[in-house]
Amino acid sequence: MTRQTLTDARHHTAGYIDTAADGRQTARDVRLHIVGYYDPRTDSTRDARLHTVGHGNILASLIACL
Repeated sequence: MTRQTLTDARHHTAGYIDTAADGRQTARDVRLHIVGYYDPRTDSTRDARLHTVGHGNILASLIACL
């Protein structure tokens, strides 16, 4: 699993995106709480409660909205 750190304009950590070997991604906030999921097989993004919030990978947008 790889972890990408997302930062804001002031270079403060905004959150993280973890990518599994099968391509699925998990978005986490600064405190490592899960914010959402992206599944490339279905090409959909879901929030932490597993409700579909969009098509395509919009995990960075979920983190930016916090």
